[in-house]
Amino acid sequence: MTRSLWGLLLVVPLTALGQGKDAKGAAPATPAAVEAPRATTAPGINWEGQVLRATGSGAPDLKAANPAQARLGAERAAKLDAFRNLLEQAKGIQVSAGRTVGDEWARDEVKGRVEGAIRGYKVVAKRYFSDSGVELDVEVPLAALSAALIPAQDAAIVLNAEGAKKYTGLVVDARGLGLKPVLAPRLVDAAGKALYAATVLTDEARGATGVAAWYESLDAARKAALVGDKPLVVKAAQLQGSDLVLNAEGARALTEANTRFLAEGRVAIVTQ
Repeated sequence: MTRSLWGLLLVVPLTALGQGKDAKGAAPATPAAVEAPRATTAPGINWEGQVLRATGSGAPDLKAANPAQARLGAERAAKLDAFRNLLEQAKGIQVSAGRTVGDEWARDEVKGRVEGAIRGYKVVAKRYFSDSGVELDVEVPLAALSAALIPAQDAAIVLNAEGAKKYTGLVVDARGLGLKPVLAPRLVDAAGKALYAATVLTDEARGATGVAAWYESLDAARKAALVGDKPLVVKAAQLQGSDLVLNAEGARALTEANTRFLAEGRVAIVTQ
């Protein structure tokens, strides 16, 4: 950014102090007089970490009464810019095959819920510039978006709560199927019966964990904290839209196991 009048005003007093009779050398620059480092985390969707990230920038108001007011105005502008950037990216996210968040925008209640979820973003980094400009890195959990779009629990899928808790999570090996990450994947058997979907999540998991995390490495997925230390690993045999059809062995293992962990969204899907 180009240094403005405020940036110069912040630097000059410090230079004058360095010229006093007791000074031993030039005074060091304050953080406000040094250009901040650029963002180290790229904006966009992190399917593995299950967050949507964006950056917002705000320029100072040169008509502000003082540097503090100029910077506050810049920070407000940066927050608004970050919200707009998150919203624009969110519209392009796939909910399921052929269906994006933007496709749901026509319904006012959906639009309001999605905007509300995005307004709850978290500021993860701030950068201040010598001209009193501000840049913010923000993120919002994908779970917040899926909760705004996907219905709550229904009775269509019944999880097995019987027997010992043998597994701590589920890893679905979908390598080679060409599957792209979506907010609301489903697992089905060969007959099309749903075995897992967003509708089985508890209210807490809907807002915190989401439906599944996505990995490009089977080893990374098996070691993910999300699925615990003893995940059940199953193989997806084919793809139907964005539904993953489990092979016979995987479907049987999933229906026979105590699958209460599914209600907590402890699912990782491997795509490559």
